[in-house]
Amino acid sequence: MSTRVFVVDDHDVIRRGIAALVGAEADLELVGEAGSVAEALAWVPKIRPDVTVLDVRLPDGNGVELCRELRSQLPELRCLMLTSFDDHEALMDAIMAGASGFVLKGVVSDELVSALRKVGAGESLLSPQRTEAMLSWLRKEQEKADPLRELTARERQVLELIGEGMTNREIADRMVLAEKTIKNYVSQMLAKLAMRHRSEAAVLATELRLDRDSRNKR
Repeated sequence: MSTRVFVVDDHDVIRRGIAALVGAEADLELVGEAGSVAEALAWVPKIRPDVTVLDVRLPDGNGVELCRELRSQLPELRCLMLTSFDDHEALMDAIMAGASGFVLKGVVSDELVSALRKVGAGESLLSPQRTEAMLSWLRKEQEKADPLRELTARERQVLELIGEGMTNREIADRMVLAEKTIKNYVSQMLAKLAMRHRSEAAVLATELRLDRDSRNKR
């Protein structure tokens, strides 16, 4: 049996090009086209294709959300995301939405046909290289989300107290430690944060406290 394909892309040239590729293969069948999210939502659930090729960026929305919505209605549907650039954030979003693959618009025709066959057969198109690139991106995003990741619990406490405007002696009294020990903690903390001055740490501590307070009020 042939794999039934539906194409969603707002660029006529690209959409027609994919349609022509599909039409030239005996084991692939083009069953519909759309140029927007609204059109796809109107037709895909009725036609029930095996695979939808979804442009990540569409005039009235994006392919990732469209993928999520279509798969909520048709859990057996396989989605092949199409984009003009290698975007790790879009890739991660697409995977979370249930997409089976992610293909660049610049791929040659044979690669796209092969991708359609693999996705149609229930396979994933996440290559080891792309998976590693995505994991690397995730690690960097996590590092951005937690700038204090390398600090020990003691160093985090010292940073908070610096943010409150305390001197080393005051911090030592609060933590019941020697002032020299606090100086060592401050030096280690600044080195881990790639900072040269205590004032930079105070600014960071204040920003983190304000961000935390803001989240708690939501």
